[in-house]
Amino acid sequence: MNILQAIGRATLSAGTAIWDVFALFFNTLYWLLFAPFIGKFIGRRYIFQQMVFVGVQSILIVFFVTLFIGIVLAMQGAYQLDKLGAVRFVAALISVSMCREMGPVLIALVVAGRVGSAIAAELGTMKVTEQIEALETMALNPVRFLVVPRFLALLVMLPALTIMGDLVGMFGGYLVGVYNLKISPGLYIKTNFEFLVAKDVMTGLLKSVVFAIIISIIGCYQGLNTKGGAEGVGRSTTLSVVISFILIILADAILTGIFYFANV
Repeated sequence: MNILQAIGRATLSAGTAIWDVFALFFNTLYWLLFAPFIGKFIGRRYIFQQMVFVGVQSILIVFFVTLFIGIVLAMQGAYQLDKLGAVRFVAALISVSMCREMGPVLIALVVAGRVGSAIAAELGTMKVTEQIEALETMALNPVRFLVVPRFLALLVMLPALTIMGDLVGMFGGYLVGVYNLKISPGLYIKTNFEFLVAKDVMTGLLKSVVFAIIISIIGCYQGLNTKGGAEGVGRSTTLSVVISFILIILADAILTGIFYFANV
Protein backbone atom coordinates (compact mmCIF):
# COMPACT_ATOMS: atom_id res chain seq x y z
CA MET A 1 0.00 0.00 0.00
CA ASN A 2 1.52 3.34 -1.04
CA ILE A 3 1.13 6.57 0.85
CA LEU A 4 -1.73 7.87 -1.32
CA GLN A 5 -3.73 4.69 -0.72
CA ALA A 6 -3.08 4.99 3.01
CA ILE A 7 -4.23 8.63 3.05
CA GLY A 8 -7.32 7.78 1.00
CA ARG A 9 -8.20 4.84 3.25
CA ALA A 10 -7.74 6.95 6.41
CA THR A 11 -9.85 9.80 4.95
CA LEU A 12 -12.62 7.40 3.97
CA SER A 13 -12.55 5.78 7.41
CA ALA A 14 -12.68 9.18 9.16
CA GLY A 15 -15.53 10.35 6.92
CA THR A 16 -17.52 7.19 7.65
CA ALA A 17 -16.97 7.58 11.39
CA ILE A 18 -18.10 11.24 11.32
CA TRP A 19 -21.21 10.26 9.35
CA ASP A 20 -21.99 7.48 11.85
CA VAL A 21 -21.55 9.85 14.80
CA PHE A 22 -24.03 12.34 13.30
CA ALA A 23 -26.41 9.48 12.50
CA LEU A 24 -26.26 8.35 16.14
CA PHE A 25 -26.88 11.93 17.30
CA PHE A 26 -29.99 12.41 15.12
CA ASN A 27 -31.22 8.92 15.98
CA THR A 28 -30.92 9.87 19.66
CA LEU A 29 -32.86 13.09 19.07
CA TYR A 30 -35.61 11.09 17.36
CA TRP A 31 -36.03 8.72 20.31
CA LEU A 32 -35.84 11.64 22.75
CA LEU A 33 -38.14 14.16 21.05
CA PHE A 34 -40.50 12.32 18.68
CA ALA A 35 -40.83 8.71 19.80
CA PRO A 36 -42.79 9.62 23.00
CA PHE A 37 -45.59 10.99 20.77
CA ILE A 38 -46.14 7.49 19.37
CA GLY A 39 -46.18 5.91 22.81
CA LYS A 40 -42.52 4.82 22.99
CA PHE A 41 -41.40 6.41 26.25
CA ILE A 42 -38.02 6.20 27.91
CA GLY A 43 -38.04 4.55 31.34
CA ARG A 44 -37.64 7.20 34.06
CA ARG A 45 -35.81 4.71 36.27
CA TYR A 46 -32.97 4.35 33.75
CA ILE A 47 -32.72 8.12 33.35
CA PHE A 48 -32.54 8.72 37.12
CA GLN A 49 -29.92 6.00 37.49
CA GLN A 50 -27.77 7.72 34.89
CA MET A 51 -28.36 11.17 36.42
CA VAL A 52 -27.13 9.88 39.77
CA PHE A 53 -24.07 8.35 38.13
CA VAL A 54 -23.30 11.40 35.98
CA GLY A 55 -24.19 14.15 38.43
CA VAL A 56 -24.39 13.09 42.07
CA GLN A 57 -21.35 10.82 41.96
CA SER A 58 -19.29 13.53 40.21
CA ILE A 59 -19.96 16.23 42.81
CA LEU A 60 -16.94 15.50 44.99
CA ILE A 61 -14.36 15.51 42.22
CA VAL A 62 -15.90 18.63 40.62
CA PHE A 63 -15.88 20.34 44.03
CA PHE A 64 -12.17 19.81 44.64
CA VAL A 65 -11.09 20.56 41.05
CA THR A 66 -12.97 23.87 40.88
CA LEU A 67 -12.00 24.85 44.45
CA PHE A 68 -8.31 24.46 43.67
CA ILE A 69 -8.68 26.20 40.30
CA GLY A 70 -10.37 29.15 42.04
CA ILE A 71 -7.51 29.33 44.53
CA VAL A 72 -4.85 29.16 41.80
CA LEU A 73 -6.64 31.77 39.68
CA ALA A 74 -6.86 34.11 42.66
CA MET A 75 -3.15 33.81 43.44
CA GLN A 76 -2.10 34.21 39.79
CA GLY A 77 -4.53 37.08 39.23
CA ALA A 78 -3.44 38.87 42.39
CA TYR A 79 0.20 38.58 41.32
CA GLN A 80 -0.52 40.43 38.07
CA LEU A 81 -3.14 42.89 39.36
CA ASP A 82 -0.97 43.91 42.30
CA LYS A 83 1.50 45.45 39.81
CA LEU A 84 -1.31 47.74 38.62
CA GLY A 85 -2.56 48.52 42.11
CA ALA A 86 -5.87 46.84 41.31
CA VAL A 87 -5.72 43.75 43.47
CA ARG A 88 -9.31 44.14 44.67
CA PHE A 89 -10.48 43.34 41.14
CA VAL A 90 -9.22 39.79 41.53
CA ALA A 91 -12.77 38.87 42.58
CA ALA A 92 -14.19 40.08 39.26
CA LEU A 93 -11.44 38.28 37.36
CA ILE A 94 -12.30 34.97 39.00
CA SER A 95 -16.08 35.23 38.73
CA VAL A 96 -16.08 36.14 35.03
CA SER A 97 -13.35 33.67 34.01
CA MET A 98 -14.94 30.82 35.98
CA CYS A 99 -18.42 31.37 34.54
CA ARG A 100 -17.42 32.04 30.94
CA GLU A 101 -14.45 29.73 30.44
CA MET A 102 -12.70 27.83 33.19
CA GLY A 103 -15.75 26.31 34.86
CA PRO A 104 -17.50 24.85 31.79
CA VAL A 105 -14.31 23.56 30.16
CA LEU A 106 -12.65 22.06 33.22
CA ILE A 107 -15.82 20.37 34.44
CA ALA A 108 -16.49 18.98 30.97
CA LEU A 109 -12.97 17.52 30.84
CA VAL A 110 -13.43 15.98 34.28
CA VAL A 111 -16.79 14.48 33.32
CA ALA A 112 -15.42 13.26 29.97
CA GLY A 113 -12.64 11.46 31.81
CA ARG A 114 -14.91 9.92 34.43
CA VAL A 115 -18.30 9.48 32.77
CA GLY A 116 -17.44 9.34 29.05
CA SER A 117 -14.89 6.60 29.61
CA ALA A 118 -17.31 4.66 31.81
CA ILE A 119 -20.03 4.86 29.14
CA ALA A 120 -17.64 3.59 26.46
CA ALA A 121 -16.40 0.78 28.71
CA GLU A 122 -19.90 -0.31 29.77
CA LEU A 123 -21.40 -0.29 26.28
CA GLY A 124 -18.21 -1.78 24.84
CA THR A 125 -18.41 -4.69 27.28
CA MET A 126 -22.07 -5.21 26.33
CA LYS A 127 -21.06 -5.15 22.66
CA VAL A 128 -18.27 -7.73 22.88
CA THR A 129 -20.37 -10.03 25.08
CA GLU A 130 -23.21 -9.79 22.50
CA GLN A 131 -25.71 -8.28 24.96
CA ILE A 132 -26.53 -5.53 22.47
CA GLU A 133 -27.27 -8.13 19.77
CA ALA A 134 -29.53 -9.84 22.33
CA LEU A 135 -31.46 -6.57 22.76
CA GLU A 136 -31.90 -6.27 19.00
CA THR A 137 -33.06 -9.90 18.85
CA MET A 138 -35.81 -8.99 21.35
CA ALA A 139 -36.76 -6.02 19.10
CA LEU A 140 -35.42 -3.53 21.67
CA ASN A 141 -33.61 -0.59 20.11
CA PRO A 142 -30.16 -0.06 21.72
CA VAL A 143 -30.27 3.68 21.07
CA ARG A 144 -33.60 4.01 22.87
CA PHE A 145 -32.61 1.95 25.93
CA LEU A 146 -28.86 2.62 26.19
CA VAL A 147 -28.01 5.93 24.54
CA VAL A 148 -30.99 8.20 25.28
CA PRO A 149 -30.88 7.86 29.12
CA ARG A 150 -27.15 8.65 29.15
CA PHE A 151 -27.60 11.52 26.66
CA LEU A 152 -30.43 13.06 28.69
CA ALA A 153 -28.60 12.60 32.01
CA LEU A 154 -25.54 14.44 30.71
CA LEU A 155 -27.69 17.14 29.14
CA VAL A 156 -29.26 17.90 32.53
CA MET A 157 -26.45 17.20 34.96
CA LEU A 158 -23.44 18.79 33.23
CA PRO A 159 -24.96 22.33 33.32
CA ALA A 160 -25.95 21.68 36.94
CA LEU A 161 -22.39 20.64 37.77
CA THR A 162 -21.13 23.72 35.94
CA ILE A 163 -23.24 26.05 38.10
CA MET A 164 -21.99 24.30 41.22
CA GLY A 165 -18.39 24.43 39.98
CA ASP A 166 -18.62 28.15 39.18
CA LEU A 167 -19.79 28.89 42.74
CA VAL A 168 -17.13 26.66 44.30
CA GLY A 169 -14.42 28.29 42.16
CA MET A 170 -15.56 31.72 43.32
CA PHE A 171 -15.47 30.44 46.90
CA GLY A 172 -11.86 29.33 46.36
CA GLY A 173 -11.01 32.83 45.18
CA TYR A 174 -12.83 34.25 48.21
CA LEU A 175 -10.57 32.26 50.54
CA VAL A 176 -7.45 33.76 48.96
CA GLY A 177 -8.92 37.25 48.60
CA VAL A 178 -10.13 37.55 52.18
CA TYR A 179 -7.57 35.54 54.17
CA ASN A 180 -4.44 36.16 52.07
CA LEU A 181 -4.98 39.45 50.25
CA LYS A 182 -6.85 40.97 53.23
CA ILE A 183 -9.76 42.25 51.14
CA SER A 184 -12.82 42.76 53.32
CA PRO A 185 -15.49 40.06 52.79
CA GLY A 186 -18.14 42.63 51.89
CA LEU A 187 -15.95 44.36 49.29
CA TYR A 188 -14.86 41.02 47.83
CA ILE A 189 -18.44 39.78 47.39
CA LYS A 190 -19.55 43.16 46.00
CA THR A 191 -16.71 43.19 43.44
CA ASN A 192 -17.33 39.52 42.69
CA PHE A 193 -20.81 40.20 41.35
CA GLU A 194 -20.30 43.81 40.22
CA PHE A 195 -18.76 42.78 36.90
CA LEU A 196 -20.56 39.45 36.46
CA VAL A 197 -23.59 39.78 34.18
CA ALA A 198 -26.22 37.28 33.07
CA LYS A 199 -24.66 36.70 29.65
CA ASP A 200 -21.43 35.49 31.31
CA VAL A 201 -23.37 32.73 33.06
CA MET A 202 -25.54 31.93 30.04
CA THR A 203 -22.62 31.57 27.64
CA GLY A 204 -20.96 29.18 30.07
CA LEU A 205 -24.13 27.11 30.39
CA LEU A 206 -24.57 27.01 26.61
CA LYS A 207 -21.04 25.66 26.32
CA SER A 208 -21.78 22.99 28.93
CA VAL A 209 -24.82 21.82 26.91
CA VAL A 210 -22.65 21.43 23.79
CA PHE A 211 -19.98 19.62 25.82
CA ALA A 212 -22.62 17.27 27.26
CA ILE A 213 -23.70 16.32 23.72
CA ILE A 214 -20.08 15.66 22.74
CA ILE A 215 -19.31 13.50 25.78
CA SER A 216 -22.45 11.39 25.55
CA ILE A 217 -22.44 10.81 21.79
CA ILE A 218 -18.70 10.06 21.56
CA GLY A 219 -18.82 7.72 24.58
CA CYS A 220 -21.86 5.85 23.25
CA TYR A 221 -20.49 5.69 19.69
CA GLN A 222 -17.18 4.24 20.84
CA GLY A 223 -18.96 1.74 23.08
CA LEU A 224 -21.45 0.59 20.45
CA ASN A 225 -18.69 0.13 17.86
CA THR A 226 -16.28 -1.81 20.05
CA LYS A 227 -14.54 -4.78 18.46
CA GLY A 228 -11.86 -7.17 19.61
CA GLY A 229 -12.81 -8.35 23.10
CA ALA A 230 -11.25 -6.89 26.25
CA GLU A 231 -8.49 -5.20 24.26
CA GLY A 232 -11.11 -3.50 22.11
CA VAL A 233 -12.96 -2.25 25.20
CA GLY A 234 -9.76 -0.63 26.46
CA ARG A 235 -9.14 0.91 23.05
CA SER A 236 -12.69 2.31 22.85
CA THR A 237 -12.41 3.76 26.35
CA THR A 238 -9.15 5.51 25.55
CA LEU A 239 -10.46 6.81 22.22
CA SER A 240 -13.60 8.10 23.90
CA VAL A 241 -11.58 10.24 26.31
CA VAL A 242 -9.07 11.46 23.73
CA ILE A 243 -11.67 12.38 21.10
CA SER A 244 -13.95 14.01 23.68
CA PHE A 245 -11.07 16.12 25.01
CA ILE A 246 -10.14 17.30 21.50
CA LEU A 247 -13.73 18.07 20.51
CA ILE A 248 -14.44 19.90 23.78
CA ILE A 249 -11.45 22.20 23.26
CA LEU A 250 -12.37 22.66 19.58
CA ALA A 251 -16.01 23.45 20.41
CA ASP A 252 -14.87 25.86 23.12
CA ALA A 253 -12.64 27.70 20.65
CA ILE A 254 -15.46 27.93 18.09
CA LEU A 255 -18.08 29.06 20.62
CA THR A 256 -15.73 31.59 22.22
CA GLY A 257 -14.98 32.99 18.75
CA ILE A 258 -18.69 33.26 17.98
CA PHE A 259 -19.40 35.00 21.30
CA TYR A 260 -16.43 37.31 20.80
CA PHE A 261 -17.31 38.41 17.27
CA ALA A 262 -21.02 38.62 18.13
CA ASN A 263 -20.08 40.67 21.22
CA VAL A 264 -22.04 38.29 23.46
